[in-house]
Amino acid sequence: MKENYPLYDRELSWVSFNGPVLQEAADERVPLYERLKFLAIYSSNLDEFFRVRVAGIRSLMSLGKKKREKLTFDPAELLSELYRRVNHQQEEFGRIFQELLGKLQEHGVVLLREDDVTEQQLRYVRSYFRENVRPFIDPVLLGEKGSDDFLRNRALYLMVQLRGLGDGGKSEAVGCVSIPTERLPRFVALPAEEGVYAVMFLDDIIRLNCDTVFEDWEVRGAWGVKLNRDADLHIEDEFSGDLVKKISQALAKRETGVPARFLYDPSMPAALLRDLRRHYGLQKEDLFPGGRYHNFHDLFSFPNPVGDALRDRDLPALRYGPFAGSDSMFDVVRDRDHILHFPYMSFDPVVRFLEEAAHDDGVEEISITLYRIASHSAIARALIDAAMQGKQVHVFMEIKARFDEESNIYWSERLTEAGAKVTYSIPGLKVHAKMYRIVRREAEKKREYVYLGTGNFNEKTAGLYCDHGLFSARKSLAREVSAVFDILAKRRVGYEFSELLVAQFNMRGEMNRLIDREIAHAKEGKPAAILMKMNSLEDPKIIRRLYRASQSGVDVTLIVRGICCLLPGVEDVSDRIRARSIVDRYLEHARVYIFHNEGKEEMYLASADMMRRNLNRRIEVGFPLQDAGLAAEVRAIIDLQLRDNVKARLMDAKQQNSYLSGEEGREVVRAQVDTWHYLATLPDVESPEAPIVPQD
Repeated sequence: MKENYPLYDRELSWVSFNGPVLQEAADERVPLYERLKFLAIYSSNLDEFFRVRVAGIRSLMSLGKKKREKLTFDPAELLSELYRRVNHQQEEFGRIFQELLGKLQEHGVVLLREDDVTEQQLRYVRSYFRENVRPFIDPVLLGEKGSDDFLRNRALYLMVQLRGLGDGGKSEAVGCVSIPTERLPRFVALPAEEGVYAVMFLDDIIRLNCDTVFEDWEVRGAWGVKLNRDADLHIEDEFSGDLVKKISQALAKRETGVPARFLYDPSMPAALLRDLRRHYGLQKEDLFPGGRYHNFHDLFSFPNPVGDALRDRDLPALRYGPFAGSDSMFDVVRDRDHILHFPYMSFDPVVRFLEEAAHDDGVEEISITLYRIASHSAIARALIDAAMQGKQVHVFMEIKARFDEESNIYWSERLTEAGAKVTYSIPGLKVHAKMYRIVRREAEKKREYVYLGTGNFNEKTAGLYCDHGLFSARKSLAREVSAVFDILAKRRVGYEFSELLVAQFNMRGEMNRLIDREIAHAKEGKPAAILMKMNSLEDPKIIRRLYRASQSGVDVTLIVRGICCLLPGVEDVSDRIRARSIVDRYLEHARVYIFHNEGKEEMYLASADMMRRNLNRRIEVGFPLQDAGLAAEVRAIIDLQLRDNVKARLMDAKQQNSYLSGEEGREVVRAQVDTWHYLATLPDVESPEAPIVPQD
């Protein structure tokens, strides 16, 4: 057996993963405004990548020579390759954006620049600026005593080149104007002739009025800039001290973190760029040429006067009959296990079960893990209501969930005020499990009801992320869920789990056992297969085992949305491993692990990806689907994803992410759309009239 275990770099894999998002923006089969949405997603993803991952790699550059020599990679070489690939994608981004502007114009939607406006539009722009924008503008001259020219993280600015009017143009200065997108729309509609919808960037509205902002100066030009700052809170996992206070203090510092990427308009004069670099203390490696505009995640809000014709056709959330038709979810769940598939099916029952529990006289206790919740969370409100009704409410709140720290602290305080017992992060770990437990007294005995999911308790993302959620009252499963909560509350260890896979307790060991069992079957000449669907595959030990499985004759199938450090299809290493990803209208988020087991398939759903952080530094929960009917539903969804020939990409050893097209005359399968249609036909599902959605 070949002891060669090649690994694809994690960061380079992430850049490759963001590529298919651009592919969707470029795909002419995708409705026009959905293509704009994918540009917005790409921009938002890249922002976070620079704030977190690139900033982390750059911090390694400051290590001493001896410490850097201990690294398994050269940070400088990695950064150089990352920048090269990102620059290539950015060029493609710009090309696609210009193409989409042309497509918009065909539908009467025109994006104007300052040189394009008519006299009537100019008068409107002047009036709009004076009445709506000027109150939020606080211009400064760089270097002027007492001026505050600090660049806020991710905020947009215009750097304005100025020449004095009163001294014959001898004096020069640079003005800085913030673009107040947090207070005003990024896109402004202008008056136009019939049949034309004219739009202008807020940036250009300000450009056209810079002469009124800097009245004593001649405006020579204005160029957009943006600064990404390091988003790591640098919170040490200490066993003492007030973690909430530390994180609250660190959140304020996030906005003033060290520079990670200074984006500038490449048409900016070189002398001005040098002045800015000197003034803000930027390094050469901080500078990234961008475009005329930045923060393209604002394309989510680009005006659409045309309406639904340029959007994806709606797939209304399906209702689950047994829940919808019953006055009590307790009665339904007590009878048997039930599974929901989001976003195809309504997330409402997940909230409703907690709301019922809050007002049910028999309910004594509710326990829940929260990682990311909605800003206006119905889940949190139900828990608050339960606490105020006198129930024992135990909430484990993970306040180290990146970019959700502030929201989680807010809801923690509201829950505590209502009387809930809130437990915070465990030192050295993040709690990423998605589960709740309801204890109800029935006929003088206590019965436990549980919910286990692959996705967050977030009503907003539940309409966008593909996940699964299981409701159960099975005693054996509820007993083990209770044990996980006991571990979280009392830091107890030593429990032997027989159904659940719990990181850091038995998840890695059980994954190893399940893979090794397939290897053993293959060596015995029996059929052997492993199917893993996840967001990311990065853990070297799991990857090595999958390589061994392939070399032993096990057929390994992977569906990986994001990072994949395994190289499929490498001769004598991973010949029997096939990998694909799916990027479509929804975000694939579910984790599903299936093992052939001599034809008696074992299936687990989980909160965990196969990454070192998930298996080593998080509390995660995987759970078996023991009901054959429920497992068949998930299997049918997976099978559609394996047959997808519209939105599936082949993941090869070079991570080129080429579309998997169907053969001529073969059935066209678009997994996400066909999943909705499949679920709509199930006997327990209440379906509105099924929409007809084009497949190509």
